Amino acid sequence: MTRSTPHQDEKRPLGGAFSAPCWNLGTRILQPQGRPLIMGILNLTPDSFHAPSRSLNLEAAVQAARAMADAGADLLDLGAESTRPGAEPVTATEEQQRLLPVLEAVRRETDLPLTVDTVRATTAQAALDLGADAVNDISAGNDPAMFELVARRSCGLILMHKQGTPDTMQDDPQYQDVAKEVADWLAARCALAREAGITEDRLVVDPGIGFGKTLAHNLALLAQLKMVAGSRPLLLGASRKSFIGLIASVPDEERLPGSLAALVPAYQAGATMVRVHDVAASVQFLDVLSALNSKQQPS
Repeated sequence: MTRSTPHQDEKRPLGGAFSAPCWNLGTRILQPQGRPLIMGILNLTPDSFHAPSRSLNLEAAVQAARAMADAGADLLDLGAESTRPGAEPVTATEEQQRLLPVLEAVRRETDLPLTVDTVRATTAQAALDLGADAVNDISAGNDPAMFELVARRSCGLILMHKQGTPDTMQDDPQYQDVAKEVADWLAARCALAREAGITEDRLVVDPGIGFGKTLAHNLALLAQLKMVAGSRPLLLGASRKSFIGLIASVPDEERLPGSLAALVPAYQAGATMVRVHDVAASVQFLDVLSALNSKQQPS
């Protein structure tokens, strides 16, 4: 598997240059150059909402990881428990049986940064032992042991906002001011993480598009991403989500154009990373957007 490195501009951008905070993983520092870094999604579940992203055996998962690396992914996110609306939780044992063999195999194949999408400290610890670089925790530290683990291991941590749990979160989400409430909640979780000994530069925030939000809530968050993040590194995960289907009246298989459109506010807000199903298309889209924004012309 070839290794993709974070995008580097050949020329210094003119005016309106993209700028984003770096993310310290302990073993390395990820610094976007010219555009957000691209996190490829590797689903190890039988029920993730976008069927083509599912890898149901080790060989298929490694092939999918290799393809995303070759397509230009800057890092990969491995998850073994579906968090789609209505999803039922799995046991820690089942999650680890799905995740750990694949993680170990992918780690042998590439030196790309690997994050693990889990809410369990026990799973995160096992994954870190096998070479994962960071934890992508959609519960933002709901497991009391998660912050202590990350502080002790000095790895990266992504904290996501959600209202409710995957099986109920879309029943009736309510906010008075969604952007302010999400920003305040994420700031509070970051404060708790710092109190546990996690340094600020190891934290990334994710507004949780589609996690306990209506279409209007999602659009309001996308319009105010910079405010939601503050000065922290931001991860945006909007790829093929249901809000795109609500706007365009299309199933998830036909949401690539809408997913690319959702990368624009991430770029404008200086997001550190975007989490995507379609790596090659996202790389091309953001590279062209970066060139247009910096007024660079092909040589």
